[in-house]
Amino acid sequence: MSKLNYKTKCPVTATLQLIGGRWKTIILYTLTHGTKRFGEIAVRIPEISRKVLTEQLKELESDGLIVREQFKEIPPRVEYSLTDLGKSLSPVIGELEKWGIENVLAD
Repeated sequence: MSKLNYKTKCPVTATLQLIGGRWKTIILYTLTHGTKRFGEIAVRIPEISRKVLTEQLKELESDGLIVREQFKEIPPRVEYSLTDLGKSLSPVIGELEKWGIENVLAD
């Protein structure tokens, strides 16, 4: 895993090193709903630039949370999906979603 600091003894710190930051959790949340192409992810997160999205996807792939599948077609097609490790975060992300609905977006 590219960013993991093996010296940390704190499980929360270790987890946040993988999924922390402004966009990674949102990208993972988007992929919990199924495989998506780059453009589909970009549409669902309009505030992120294409450059930053590309960087974040590469980091998530490097950390083993997502897989990038490139199809040999014309025009080329690339799809992103969660790995088993990424899928194991789905309950955590689901709880974040639930908390946000109940405590942030509640009227």
